[in-house]
Amino acid sequence: MTESTTAPDLWTGRCQCGDIAYEVTGVPDDPHLCSCEHCTLLSGSPAMSWAGFRGETLIWTGRRGEPTWYSTWPTLRRGFCPRCGTHLISVADGSDMVMVTTFSLTEQSDGLEPVGHSFRQRAVPWMTVALAPDPLHS
Repeated sequence: MTESTTAPDLWTGRCQCGDIAYEVTGVPDDPHLCSCEHCTLLSGSPAMSWAGFRGETLIWTGRRGEPTWYSTWPTLRRGFCPRCGTHLISVADGSDMVMVTTFSLTEQSDGLEPVGHSFRQRAVPWMTVALAPDPLHS
């Protein structure tokens, strides 16, 4: 991933294997972490990182088209790659926004830093050490 200092108008994202890819445009809305039970189980981590975009800007561009969908709530479905398992998107019924996993975006730039943490009370206590030194690259 490359580093940039300004948010692009066009954002591209993809799964790990590249079969599912997408484009969204605009300024990311509500970039946040989520530690709800669904996000922690799906990701196998203490939180998932999300950012919202207008749903009408979403275009599936990968060779497999749309992801496979799974309903994690009666009104919420999530898209993932059926080949590599990467979770890419969350869509709530009736919403004009789509939430994309921020680390599926190929460009990491300003505008993606989390401004909130949903289900913070479920977060593991050690999340405060998120910027601890990397023992492999010290």
